[in-house]
Amino acid sequence: MRKINLLIFLLLTNSLFIPFALSTPNKLVIYTYESFISEWGPGPIIKKEFEKECNCELEFIGIDSSIGILGRLKLEGEETSADIILGLDANLLTTASNTNLLAKHNVNISNLELPINWSNDFFIPYDWGHFAFIYNSKILNKPPKSFTELANESSLKIIIQDPRTSTPGLGLLLWVKSIFKDQSKNIWEKLSSRIVTVTKGWSESYGLFLEGEADMVLSYTTSPAYHIIAEEEKKYKSAIFEEGHYLQIEVAAITKKGSVSPLASDFMSFILDDKFQKIIPTTNWMFPVTGVELPDTFLNLKKPNIVLLMDANEIEKNRKIWINEWRRALVN
Repeated sequence: MRKINLLIFLLLTNSLFIPFALSTPNKLVIYTYESFISEWGPGPIIKKEFEKECNCELEFIGIDSSIGILGRLKLEGEETSADIILGLDANLLTTASNTNLLAKHNVNISNLELPINWSNDFFIPYDWGHFAFIYNSKILNKPPKSFTELANESSLKIIIQDPRTSTPGLGLLLWVKSIFKDQSKNIWEKLSSRIVTVTKGWSESYGLFLEGEADMVLSYTTSPAYHIIAEEEKKYKSAIFEEGHYLQIEVAAITKKGSVSPLASDFMSFILDDKFQKIIPTTNWMFPVTGVELPDTFLNLKKPNIVLLMDANEIEKNRKIWINEWRRALVN
């Protein structure tokens, strides 16, 4: 009787755990920002294309912002569910590396085409663009041609994002710091009266701009491409500043948890495949990182003459200081 009970116990436990054991190796979990996996974002198409090749399940988990992805990874630590994190940008590379939760990707990146040279064992770029202020040309006839003009034009109203929670918000902080350095506080004090609101993320601020709540909104030089291609609307344009524009490069990385899965390595290689890269321009509305063919609209976008990018180590050392400077300047 005892042997029969033991046999029944083993059969029941095997029936419970075998399906889990079989399914786990064929599932890849990726943390990314919510807009990436929205119905109009690249996520659904990328999931479909990768699953065709991997005979697996790809699960995207959406987090409210790219900075939030890093925060969740830090919180979960070695117990994280993520095999890959996708959505950080070059400004946070040192911060992310310092978690000691990431593994080398071991992917051939020789086909990368970026505005800068890229060499990093942990992070693979998947798109890039320049931060810019977007305006409605039917309403704003003479947009500012520089940051200085923007700061000194008392009639303009702008919407920006918070650098503590938003990648574009952090990009703006670094954009100002790159140009004005020790005088950044003065620029922020001038801009403070122009700022209608500071939102947690990009989607909220851009929505408010489209509703007419401000003259300009912090976004990307590629944002007009969306309106032209998706809406056949040409009135939205990017203001190109003579001091230059800050570069954003978005990246993906394998976690140490994911490094044991061949699927994670396969997906990192897939990022640089044409099937992935050709999706980026008309879903994530950024430039691809390889030489895939671009829509004509992207070829005709305004581009800055000067490209700005700060060292990730310097950012990690000073980010909290600069954010505190920004906060104090806006409340004065």
